[in-house]
Amino acid sequence: MYKNISVKDTERLHKLKENIEQARDSFLGYPVSKDFNYAELSSFLQYPINNLGDPFEDGTYKVQTHEMEKEVVAFFAKLFRAQPTDYWGYITNGGSESNLYGLYLARELYPKGMVYYSESTHYSVRKNIHLLNIPSIIIRSQENGEIDYEDFENTVRMNRHKPAIVLTTFGTTMKEAKDDVSKIKGILKNLAIQDHYIHCDAALSGTYGAFMEPRIPFDFKDGADSISISGHKFIGSPIPSGVIITKRSNRDRIAKGISYIGSLDTTITGSRNGHSPLFLWYALKKLGVDGLRARYQKSLETAVYCENRLKEIGVNAWRNPNAITVVLPKTALEVKQKWQLATEGNVAHVICMPNVTKAQIDEFIYDMSQASTIEEEEFELDF
Repeated sequence: MYKNISVKDTERLHKLKENIEQARDSFLGYPVSKDFNYAELSSFLQYPINNLGDPFEDGTYKVQTHEMEKEVVAFFAKLFRAQPTDYWGYITNGGSESNLYGLYLARELYPKGMVYYSESTHYSVRKNIHLLNIPSIIIRSQENGEIDYEDFENTVRMNRHKPAIVLTTFGTTMKEAKDDVSKIKGILKNLAIQDHYIHCDAALSGTYGAFMEPRIPFDFKDGADSISISGHKFIGSPIPSGVIITKRSNRDRIAKGISYIGSLDTTITGSRNGHSPLFLWYALKKLGVDGLRARYQKSLETAVYCENRLKEIGVNAWRNPNAITVVLPKTALEVKQKWQLATEGNVAHVICMPNVTKAQIDEFIYDMSQASTIEEEEFELDF
């Protein structure tokens, strides 16, 4: 039998909630949407929902949300212009697992391949490459964070005898730079490298990439073989999640039947969170394509406002085309701590997620104008 939780521990829980609520309301530096409400789904928390196995296969375990998961995958497959008869995917624990899956597929297709990724690529990619034991080469980034296409072409030319596995980024961590998949595809074609695989890490920007004007090539029609996004970033979720979309024909190359679960072993993890697909399904049903587009337009307007307000007080702020991320020089320590600004080297950023208001930006601008000089501190990683 469970005993009642003590008064002291109850107080700790209340204090923890207060701290989390305060921290949630005062960050501008990380790509996490906070304007979600899944109260209607709270009753599902009493069930051990486990999305075992492949969501597109009938398994033995029935306490799952595979149907919702398939609808989420189908939604993004269509948004990313995948072939209607040749797509597959599942809900992951986050962008790192999604990227791992894309690289895993590429390695299985081309065991002797070489991975190419830019120095602005998310830090998890290096870890994934190490886990998969694939040889790799880092490509220079341009000043705006986008991959250096000339350096990429020259590097690949020196390794033309090997299959090319290219990891592009659609929205880099610090500057929200976007690699042009069609340019990458064109370079590979010009070098006559037929054996290649392009995975696009679109953790933040992929969710609204289809709505950008002018459009930046990143999806399946542009040449990607797999695309990963995060579910908890632009859409928002109480639990971190990701989505991996790939070609079903490639997935079939690695599928293995597992009698214990009555399904195919096609995912990275065996047991998978069954609540995250439900949250994403619910959000997409409420938003739809038009709702996602409206969220992006709101974020874009706020980003333009933030950039202009920073410039008004003499801060050298800028944005990449279509970006909701405003890049600025490293701030004073008190500003960084209050607004939880991710910092890398001498660069910081404000990410204007859909929940960020102009009133918050005004308060941030006031703090920037009143702040003391920048204090030196050690480099820190952001997510």
